[in-house]
Amino acid sequence: MPDTTETVRPYAELVRDGDARRVWMGQSLKVETHQVFAHLAGAGVRVPVGTSVTLMPLRHPYEAALQARSLALTTGHPVVAGYGVGAPAFVRSLNGRPYDSPRTMAAEYLRTVRSLLDGEIVDHAGDYHALRGRLMPMEHPRVEVGVGVLRPNMARTAGGVADVAITWMTPPGYVADTLIPALDEGAKGRDSRCRVATVVHVAVDRPKRDPYVLAHTAAAGHLSADHYTDMLRRAGVAADPADPRAGAVALVDSGTYVYGSADHIAGVLGEYRDAGVDEVILNCGGVLFTEGLDAALKDAREIVEAVRRRDGRG
Repeated sequence: MPDTTETVRPYAELVRDGDARRVWMGQSLKVETHQVFAHLAGAGVRVPVGTSVTLMPLRHPYEAALQARSLALTTGHPVVAGYGVGAPAFVRSLNGRPYDSPRTMAAEYLRTVRSLLDGEIVDHAGDYHALRGRLMPMEHPRVEVGVGVLRPNMARTAGGVADVAITWMTPPGYVADTLIPALDEGAKGRDSRCRVATVVHVAVDRPKRDPYVLAHTAAAGHLSADHYTDMLRRAGVAADPADPRAGAVALVDSGTYVYGSADHIAGVLGEYRDAGVDEVILNCGGVLFTEGLDAALKDAREIVEAVRRRDGRG
């Protein structure tokens, strides 16, 4: 979570300079995600952006669609607006109770946001929100509606309603063998299934770095969560929410936290593409939180350059 917009600016400039496709941010409870991107656009750094993910309990679908379209208008570029249902405790803290069916909530929310962005008049009274209205018509760059996906059930939901399935810490074999078949199942009756974008933790091997410390620093919160650790166990990665340090070791040893030379990392990222991932999202958080912005940005630049070389674009 950035304390200032300047924390994000160098990554946006990396995209602006043509080295990466899009700058992504998750839900920030410090400087709010949409406002960071809008500030950067106002400062002249107008690039494609994505949210991976913002949390549904924080905003009504109408507000979500309005914010996403506003980003497309202010940046002048396509946007991936990714949403997540949030942890049950977080939902309870805002709504007084967790969602009875997170899948139903997600499906209703995503359909409403998509319909609004398509210029439709929405007349909906569901289990989790109600709306009768539309966005004021405006031409704008394309907004893809995404949803956070970890396990097969939500993948089926995403396959039916989303433009992008956004996965986090999902090994390539698990994406190929478990999530994509579920996405295909959910997409029956649609012209095509949604794209897949996967967040991958990465760090370049450098002197005095301990990958286990980096992995724990980056992912301790997720490694303490039941739904993330359940996904990891399904993928063959030993993870127990009661022991996030052991989970961090398992992330590194399994290669889910990708540590090595920039060329090695580029090779592993190729495995994600081979598994059916359309967009790989680099997460240098372990280095950022232990060594600072400059070190994390250096890793990102070297990895992107290695990917370009591997693809014959360097």
